[in-house]
Amino acid sequence: RRVRDALVPPPRAGFGLDGAPAGGDNTARQVMRKRLREGTLDDKEIEVEVAEPRSSFEIMTPPGMEEMAEQMKSLFSQIGGARKKARRLKIGEAMKLLADEEAAKLVNDDEIKVRALANAENNGIVFIDEIDKIASRSEVAGAEVSRQGVQRDLLPLVEGTTVSTKYGMVKTDHILFIASGAFHLSKPSDLIPELQGRFPIRVELAPLSVDDFEAILSSTHASLLKQYQALLGTEGVTLQFDAPAIRRLAQIAYDVNERTENIGARRLATVMERLLDEVSFDAPNRSGQTVHIDEAAVEARLAELARNEDLSRYIL
Repeated sequence: RRVRDALVPPPRAGFGLDGAPAGGDNTARQVMRKRLREGTLDDKEIEVEVAEPRSSFEIMTPPGMEEMAEQMKSLFSQIGGARKKARRLKIGEAMKLLADEEAAKLVNDDEIKVRALANAENNGIVFIDEIDKIASRSEVAGAEVSRQGVQRDLLPLVEGTTVSTKYGMVKTDHILFIASGAFHLSKPSDLIPELQGRFPIRVELAPLSVDDFEAILSSTHASLLKQYQALLGTEGVTLQFDAPAIRRLAQIAYDVNERTENIGARRLATVMERLLDEVSFDAPNRSGQTVHIDEAAVEARLAELARNEDLSRYIL
């Protein structure tokens, strides 16, 4: 309607001698509406008034006062009212801009916050990784007091409390907490008893197999193979891997994990870096060339190093 009014101004509202309203949508406005909906006027330029974008700013507040910061931002954003600015745009662009502006008026921020808080309280999931790093080991003295302090700070959150956020208060009574850790140097029983009782279900994960490593290399969206191909592609080098080479890489990563520390899929990063370090170094001199990595190339670069446990512990 606003675009149509800019093209064909509406007639003035008035009353004729017979008391009936004069004007209304005339034929020209009806034709213009039809042409706008068909998109035949998208390249025509018009001048429309749109809301001037507000400059965004951040207010730094101490922890626990995020709600006050949001209120202050809302107050400052309302100072001066909604300013309009005349812009000359193509009709296609103006339609999208005005549609976004009208849609923003239909959004109720307060209702969205209420729904988001209720959704977080009833359907929220909190994942705590590396929880083994705060487990206290009985045979080691020193920094164990601070580890227990962190556990006791986590305990109220897991048991159920009310947390202040920038959008309001959130109760954690019905939030699902999941914790994970490698527990190489400690065990779950090293956690304080109260925290152990809040994680009643324990699951032990199996280490990655050779098939898992192969799938990570070949089937993931941002696998290391694709990353190295894209990286060397910036130098004009085409990098290719055949299936036996990928399988051998997976096997070497698995073997090194079994003999040394099991660091999971992170092992693939060190294996790939060792395999391609010379190619990466010489990439500027190989522009336009194709580098093919087969099983023999993987064997030549990594097999001996993988068999030597002392070297692989520090290099792979």
